[in-house]
Amino acid sequence: MCPSSLSASTARPDIAESLAEAIFSGRYAPGDLIPRELDLCETFGVSRSTVRSVLQNLVSAGLLVRISGQGTRVRELTQWHMLDPRVTEWMARYAEPNPRFQREIYAFRVAVEPFVAFLAASAATATDLLAIEQAYDGMARSLETPDHCWEGRSHDDYDVAFHEAIFAATHNVVWTQLSHVLRPTITVLVQRTNQSADELADSMERHRQVMEAIRLRQPERAHACALAVLERTGQDLGIDTDPASMPALDPVFSHWQGDPS
Repeated sequence: MCPSSLSASTARPDIAESLAEAIFSGRYAPGDLIPRELDLCETFGVSRSTVRSVLQNLVSAGLLVRISGQGTRVRELTQWHMLDPRVTEWMARYAEPNPRFQREIYAFRVAVEPFVAFLAASAATATDLLAIEQAYDGMARSLETPDHCWEGRSHDDYDVAFHEAIFAATHNVVWTQLSHVLRPTITVLVQRTNQSADELADSMERHRQVMEAIRLRQPERAHACALAVLERTGQDLGIDTDPASMPALDPVFSHWQGDPS
């Protein structure tokens, strides 16, 4: 197995990492109390001030809430700050196969990525196109090796790089900033799929069509091709949902198309 930036951190686990793993893996469900401060001090061999600092960081990330006289509870999923890079990285590392996670991450990508591809087809520069093509080439070459790795990077790494390059090609500050969410969300979905050779070939062809539509500056086609990529993802995950029926940026997309409505 080649080293991958999508792999779990090799650093020695600390209190925050351990609690995040327990929360995202489901050992502590929303509403559950986590261990008391004194118990955490004993378990990790640290001071109470250290534990309090860690817990405050997890409160700031939306994962925990401290209730006077009761203790510290895990918050509902809707309260977690999913756009916080720490939270999304923890999700990528520790989230167990969770139908709700999978479906909501998938819905996020369906809502966003086709529109981003549409914008990229209008704004991409030669440098952007090169980055997209290099990522695609890495995906293709990695599939030719037994461990799906090429030049020290995995197929999943190149997959993420492909989509990140498309976000960057919009030259929009907001979309470019949001692209940090891609790595963990793609990781969660990719790690849940077991694709056959035929399925991988089909996925690669769909990615190629997105790349070609952007290169040829065909925004509407890029939108449709990006949706086709996600349709393949949904099939691989066993999500019984038509991407076209999920929330999308249709009003905005219609505006960019010049729809008079």
